[in-house]
Amino acid sequence: MAAARRIAHLDMDAFYASVELLRYPELRGQPVVIGGRRADAPQRNPDGTHRFARLRDYAGRGVITTSTYEARALGVFSAMGTMKAAKLAPDAVLLPTDFDAYRHYSRLFKTAVRAICPLVEDRGIDEIYIDLSDHPETTLELATTLKQAVRDATGLSCSIGVAPNKLLAKICSELDKPDGITILGMEHIATRIWPLAVKKINGIGPKATAKLAALGIETIADLAQADANLLQSNFGRTYAAWLQQVSQGRDDRPVVTSAEPKSISRETTFERDLHAVQDRDALSAIFTRLCTALAADLARKGYVCRTIGIKLRYDDFRTVTRDVTLTELTADAARIRRAAGECLRRVPLERRLRLLGVRASALIAAADAAQQRDQPQQSELPLGE
Repeated sequence: MAAARRIAHLDMDAFYASVELLRYPELRGQPVVIGGRRADAPQRNPDGTHRFARLRDYAGRGVITTSTYEARALGVFSAMGTMKAAKLAPDAVLLPTDFDAYRHYSRLFKTAVRAICPLVEDRGIDEIYIDLSDHPETTLELATTLKQAVRDATGLSCSIGVAPNKLLAKICSELDKPDGITILGMEHIATRIWPLAVKKINGIGPKATAKLAALGIETIADLAQADANLLQSNFGRTYAAWLQQVSQGRDDRPVVTSAEPKSISRETTFERDLHAVQDRDALSAIFTRLCTALAADLARKGYVCRTIGIKLRYDDFRTVTRDVTLTELTADAARIRRAAGECLRRVPLERRLRLLGVRASALIAAADAAQQRDQPQQSELPLGE
């Protein structure tokens, strides 16, 4: 008899902010916001203490990457405009992002988890799904062991939700944050899941949430009891069927332990709008830096690409993309820069720019590409007798 499914969702607690608190432990217990510029980096005082930037001193139009729970209590959350956040929490400490550090700690916690439970689906820098079904330990024992392994490897806390499927596990991991363990079975859906807002279901975004609210559907219980014809007439057959399914806590998706990325990209939003002529040198330097970083990403992840593309966002928020297919696979920074430059020449540059990005797609593992190059071509194969 097959073991009952036990799927865990492990979510690091305020990950970026928590990594920074390892570096600056004196900030523990304070509202801290991540998303500043390099100029906002802490300055060391002669006595060894640090001088930190504050949100009230920020001027620009950046967005918050993440915040500590103390800052969230003041209403400051990820993706919020930094100037808006400054009005809510002017005394909050502002730190720049350090993605190299975050990727380092991401690798540490995932390695620690895989040493105990190898069936892991990577969902991003700070979250994973884990299939616990075949492990003999009780769910609580296993979740406790995983949390301690993460703490030992990183010094950081995480929250774990365990349920019969990925849908419920992800919801559960949010219920007892930070540093929590939530274990839920299908028999608990009515008491633990149905009272929650529909937006707690991964896949119901802001637009769908607003549309459901207009129909009087605000909780998952409301959704579970909604008329099928009403949902279908407003959302279409496929999405309506999915809404009914997830409202009952049903989800058959497996934990996928390996998935090839479709593309890898690098982009940046400027502190001020830049003009292709007036700010040519600055834009050129940024463009080259993005291409170099993209090449490094490809090399680190072991891929080469066939297609290079660019993304531009103008000062009126219109976004355009262009791409070019190369004659040869590459992960070389100079070739990426030339191809991206070719794409750039195909877009109008009269308006100022607020965002610039470079993307590599049509990826293939570098090892596979090398093997293909080493194989003889059809014309080189020996003919049969």
